[in-house]
Amino acid sequence: MHYRSKLIPVVAVLMALVFTQVSRAADPAPDFGPNVLIFDPTSDPAAIQTQCDSIYEQEERNEFGSERHAIFFKPGTYKAVVKVGYYTQVYGLGKLPDDTTITGEIHSDAKRAQNSGCLNFWRGCENLAIIPSGRMDQWTVSQAAPFRRMHIKGSLSLFDNGWTSGGYMADSKIDNQIIPGSQQQWFSRNSQWSSWSNGVWNMVFLGCINPPGGTWPAKPYTTIEKTPIIREKPFLYVDDSGNYNVFVPPLVKDSSGTSWTEGTPPVGDSIPISQFYIAKPDHDTAATINDALASGKNLLLTPGIYQLDAPIKVTRPDTIVFGLGMATLNPVKGTSAMEISDVSGVKVCCVLFDAGSTSSPVLLQVGEPGSTQSHATDPTLLYDIFCRIGGGSPGQVKTCVEVNSSDVIGDHAWIWRADHGAGAGWSTNPAANGLIVNGANVTWYGLFVEHFQENMTLWNGENGRVYFYQCEMPYDPPTQDAWQHGTVKGYPGYKVADNVKTHEAWGLGIYCVFNQDNIFSDTAIEAPKSPDVKFHNALIFRLSGATENSGINSVINGTGDPATKQKTKQLILEYPLASQ
Repeated sequence: MHYRSKLIPVVAVLMALVFTQVSRAADPAPDFGPNVLIFDPTSDPAAIQTQCDSIYEQEERNEFGSERHAIFFKPGTYKAVVKVGYYTQVYGLGKLPDDTTITGEIHSDAKRAQNSGCLNFWRGCENLAIIPSGRMDQWTVSQAAPFRRMHIKGSLSLFDNGWTSGGYMADSKIDNQIIPGSQQQWFSRNSQWSSWSNGVWNMVFLGCINPPGGTWPAKPYTTIEKTPIIREKPFLYVDDSGNYNVFVPPLVKDSSGTSWTEGTPPVGDSIPISQFYIAKPDHDTAATINDALASGKNLLLTPGIYQLDAPIKVTRPDTIVFGLGMATLNPVKGTSAMEISDVSGVKVCCVLFDAGSTSSPVLLQVGEPGSTQSHATDPTLLYDIFCRIGGGSPGQVKTCVEVNSSDVIGDHAWIWRADHGAGAGWSTNPAANGLIVNGANVTWYGLFVEHFQENMTLWNGENGRVYFYQCEMPYDPPTQDAWQHGTVKGYPGYKVADNVKTHEAWGLGIYCVFNQDNIFSDTAIEAPKSPDVKFHNALIFRLSGATENSGINSVINGTGDPATKQKTKQLILEYPLASQ
């Protein structure tokens, strides 16, 4: 078993039980609604293929559409090529990835845009074993496309002979080679493979077995041996009696490799689906959902768009909010979409927060302002949190995600002010900040924040840690005067507040594309000059611009040369510099 870790707290080592299934009569199958397909090994293979192809035909080019889908495969063996388009997630329903094995492919390609996967968003796959029919599976994606708890019994390609830019992998095993090709940036956590072939700009390997050799800046690799603290994402499974449950893995420290090994039952807690309120977008409201949460239920959001006239309020410790098929929360009356009280152990899994046309102060708030309680032994976790401002239609927000609680762990987020689509424009989808962190001891793995009009990420809390950061500055400032504060040109892509004493981040890439001439940001990263505020392996890159005269003037606090058309990329290995 490769998952080397310490359970938290120590007493949990004595109390944790290897999961065993108590046989009981099967409960009635839950009603997940019309947008969830459920296959079992007795299903007609031709019918499986036809239904999967039909969903892909609908979702291949449906970038800003309203359809949402989840595809479940019960434990067993299958032959299928499952192409995964927008707003589609594919899940195995076993206790282990190898319980559900597909010979064929789980496939995301880039045929729609000259082999570029730079727009391949909002899709995912989890908890499956794949035997690639051609010895190599293909997962060509960029942001918001989680690849979790997967076992590829062959090789895996992360590109399709064109550009891809940004991806996330966790708790996965690739038996043979991973080929990133033109994949510009990638974050891998607690995964393993036989070899990794290359890198482009910024690739971070955290708690991974057999990471590629070479170090920054000769190679674009940041390698950290162990993941300091994590609880793997909960997953849905069907037990031997046919009952649906959600499995919650334990909190661990200092881990490397996957949390699972073939044939070894998982360790953790199993929660019957009867303890979840199964919400459906065609009739549930904030009121019905909040009533269920207040009664002690967890929440499962079936695929669709939930138009909310009030925030969903999570007030009970250890509540699970479990989204299927990119379930989307859309506040329509200028409220937040979800508010989590300053309680311990909440788990929010794969929710897309889509801003409404009436401006919201925040989309997701974790803890009330001024929260100070410690949650170190049972932190709140945010898995696969995606925010969108504009794109399909106009949207407005002040701040997308505000974290006020302490000890929160973020495990993958793409927080995006749209740079294209019908609802994108400087005054059409205004949004000041992507992420604001006020809580102490907050850790984030795989953080993507893009195109906001002021600070993309603002970190006010002490002892923050970020492992992999990807950011593009806004494309669309109309003038320099419209995008600066005081005499400072532009805003940084990552800001640590002046009063913070301790902060650390690894593997940061901050980029710019400006559509107008004479647009600059004075610095990509702004932080207090303190020996305990540290950055490792940071780069800036001017990707393109309207004319020659635009760019980023420094990497951190005026340190590092400008990224301009004359020299597009600049790097810093460590900050503060040894001479500072």
